[in-house]
Amino acid sequence: MHFMFQSPRWTEAWPGATLGQLIIKDVNNPASSPELDARARVVEEELRAKYGDMDRAQLKRRPVLFNYWQYYGVYDKTYHVQGQLESVVHKNKPIKSASALVQAMLMAELEDLMLTAVHDLDKCAPTYSIDVGLGEEEFTAANGDVKLIKPNDMYVIDQKGIISSILYGQDQRTLITPETKNVMFITYAPSGIGASRTVKHLRRIMDYVRLIAPDCKPTAPQIQEAT
Repeated sequence: MHFMFQSPRWTEAWPGATLGQLIIKDVNNPASSPELDARARVVEEELRAKYGDMDRAQLKRRPVLFNYWQYYGVYDKTYHVQGQLESVVHKNKPIKSASALVQAMLMAELEDLMLTAVHDLDKCAPTYSIDVGLGEEEFTAANGDVKLIKPNDMYVIDQKGIISSILYGQDQRTLITPETKNVMFITYAPSGIGASRTVKHLRRIMDYVRLIAPDCKPTAPQIQEAT
């Protein structure tokens, strides 16, 4: 199992935070999956029924969303998963992506309101560490921009460099493609969310990936807590 070392800085900066890891091998990543699309339509209706009467301020006070807003508020940034939720709930946008694996992750993110990144496992270089920024670490984000990690922003690094952070998302090096066969999902959960919610979220992703690749081989979700 590939798992992560903790930097003492992570525990000091964000006591009570949780990071989860899920590895799934022998996956497929088509542009779309009829089985996943059908489930996405159900999820959309469930989200609209659950949150349709709530405005932005009410949503921000919901459990889990509130915890992420506390984190993002330190940096005067907005939690983009809420914006995606509002698009589905209030603007009737579908949950869709050009990648079936990303769509599976998005569906679970919106149901659980949690932040996750997905990496091509074969492009990663174990071992991994959880750390927080000193304000001087650089990495190339998914869109090709070079980003400077904000002080105390949580990130995961492998032997070649940073692969994702909360504020800037995934790197470019480990992005999944249509040829991806093995993946690693990483969930970042600020204080107050906890291990059980993180495991539930990763198991939901696992279930959705099985709709795309019924013969895939997942491992049990692994959890690290900043205690």
